[in-house]
Amino acid sequence: MKPSFACVALVGRYQTEGVRETLLAIVAFLDARGIEVLVESETADAVGADGFTRATIAEIGERADLAIALGGDGTMLGLARSLAAYEIPLVGINHGRLGFVTDIPLTRWQGALGQILDGGYTAEDRSLLTARVMRGNEEVWNHLAMNDVVVSRSSRAGMIELQVHVDDIYMYNQRADGLIVATPTGSTAYALSANGPILHPRLAGLVMVPVAPQALSNRPIALPDDARISIRVVDGREPRVAGDMQVFSDLQIGDDILIARAPYKARFLHPAGYSYFATLRTKLNWHELPILSNH
Repeated sequence: MKPSFACVALVGRYQTEGVRETLLAIVAFLDARGIEVLVESETADAVGADGFTRATIAEIGERADLAIALGGDGTMLGLARSLAAYEIPLVGINHGRLGFVTDIPLTRWQGALGQILDGGYTAEDRSLLTARVMRGNEEVWNHLAMNDVVVSRSSRAGMIELQVHVDDIYMYNQRADGLIVATPTGSTAYALSANGPILHPRLAGLVMVPVAPQALSNRPIALPDDARISIRVVDGREPRVAGDMQVFSDLQIGDDILIARAPYKARFLHPAGYSYFATLRTKLNWHELPILSNH
């Protein structure tokens, strides 16, 4: 019987110690199941091993039935951005630190991956954002983001002033260190550290979170995920915009950053029994009891 995942691609954060050994073990595990294995070209070149097929991201998009990210959340986010248009499901094995979206622990990859390959998984679709910088009628930058789009000042400058429109309706002018527009996936990233709310991944929404605003009345706000957001840089030195930390530093006064939901989503596969709340408990230490003072 032909397996449902006949061709599986691997992408690893090859700078991390120990990734080579784990990657080779996964290749052998998949090969033993009769599954064709593709290893992303840069990963293959970095680990310096032979015996498997190298493939570009485009080739993976055309041929693979499943892609595995071996690394941290950054590896998973990068793979999701690259493959979202191909609608290939993704699995994340955590070889990094935090692991919000690379939810399979390194010590349990074999059992979890085997379960997924046998059909024992839950699927979860995650929204992405498109960000475009318009300078007059010219597009000078565009990027796809899975976590967030952040407009901010440089570390050497003061506050920036931003004018925000939502669905072509004026919202406000804001002076702050920056403004974050985050997906539910990104609500547990930078937006959370700026006191934004956590959005459940199944929630069709976005969150807009100011970073250290001058006016304390500027609060985080949740928006529908089909909202079209326009942010104009009104004032400030050395403004910049980033999508998932990929920075465009040539932002200028008068530029417009146009943010909207991407036309496709990333699909994550989790082993059966996966719980988003269990992830939050573990990663945010919700399971720990408070330390009580004797005073």
